[in-house]
Amino acid sequence: MSTTVRISETGRVLLAQLAAETNLSMAAVLEAALENYRRSRLLAKAAAAYEALASDPGPHAEYRSEIAEFDGVCGDGLERYEP
Repeated sequence: MSTTVRISETGRVLLAQLAAETNLSMAAVLEAALENYRRSRLLAKAAAAYEALASDPGPHAEYRSEIAEFDGVCGDGLERYEP
C-alpha cells in the first residue's frame, strides 16, 4: 500500500539527492530516515529517564543495587566494574 505525503520542495530535492547517492528509491530513503528518527527519539527518551533516575538518590541507589546483584551472575568472567 502506498500513500501520498506532501513535503516541501526543499525536502523533495534532498530526498531525491539522497536516493541518487545511495541507489535507493526515495521511499526507501524516507523509510530509513523515519526509522533513524524513531530510534533517536527512543534513545533520547531513555537518556532522559535515566537522567531523572540519577537525579533522585533513593531510586538511583536502589537501581545501582539491582545492577550489582546481576553483576555476579552474568558469567562473562570479567572483573567487577565500579564506576
